[in-house]
Amino acid sequence: MAVTLAQAKESVQDKLSPLVIDEFRKSGFLLDHIPFDDCVACPGGGSTMTYSYTRVVTQPTAQFRELNSEYTPQEAAKKRYSVDLKIFGGSFQIDRVIADMGGAANEVGFQMAQKVKAAAALFTDTVINGDSEQDSKSFDGLEKALTGSSTELIPAAAIDLSTSAAVDTNYMYFLDALDEFLMGLDGTPDFIGGNTKLIAKLRACARRAGMYQTSLNEFGQQVERYGSIPLVDLGAKPGTNDPIVPVDSSENAGCTSLYAVRFGLDGFHAVSPAGMLPVRQWLPDYRTSGAVKTGEVEMVAAVALKSTKAAGVMRKIKVSA
Repeated sequence: MAVTLAQAKESVQDKLSPLVIDEFRKSGFLLDHIPFDDCVACPGGGSTMTYSYTRVVTQPTAQFRELNSEYTPQEAAKKRYSVDLKIFGGSFQIDRVIADMGGAANEVGFQMAQKVKAAAALFTDTVINGDSEQDSKSFDGLEKALTGSSTELIPAAAIDLSTSAAVDTNYMYFLDALDEFLMGLDGTPDFIGGNTKLIAKLRACARRAGMYQTSLNEFGQQVERYGSIPLVDLGAKPGTNDPIVPVDSSENAGCTSLYAVRFGLDGFHAVSPAGMLPVRQWLPDYRTSGAVKTGEVEMVAAVALKSTKAAGVMRKIKVSA
């Protein structure tokens, strides 16, 4: 059974875990909405947590037939995949003198929130750019899964949205191409994601077309929408100002990519260990000897794309000159 972090929060007993879970949820749209399939166990007490699944790579067909004739056989093609759950997070240390001066609660809360922010950014970065062949400690992300797939749209020429004048000229063509791209997925996506510049250009196009909407989530954060689809700024890589979705500086200078994803156990979802929260935390313990105490935040997770048509990427959108 798939659960979101909001649903998982309801089952915890201690007072701190809900606060930490909410910090993860507030850190980005992705962690607040992606469902976790909490089913992965270590077989035989081993150290590897592997989630195996089949990805639908060719859709089924249907046809008419004449009387006394047979259908032409066709089977939906599947391919076997597996992903190992990965462990990531961070730690911080606080001297007991700060605790003795009455500042421990504020400092622990601050450091915990910052580590959550970094871990959430790392998760989002890996969801897009992860490649276990380049980094064995990482899981594979959407960029690897979608490159060369049927839902990778590469226009013949870059769509120029780099200036306000270019948006005025090209926004109708861009939104037509975007709608055609979205119709190629197997359902309405749960979000459209990209870097800050792309989301700003998409906002501008949606405003001109009367398709821009906003609402507030339960944390009071504004959610922007293209029609009914949330627009998500995927943010920056942890510890840097570099966008998770880069702007090309070489062959297609000024161009970037747009991602659209449908969540679901038959689409795109996260996976986590069975019987435990994907998010955990440890507070510094000042009741024992030792001047400097350590706090930690950790996630154990990976992602799975069950159907290639549950996610797509649109290339060559020019957002800067």
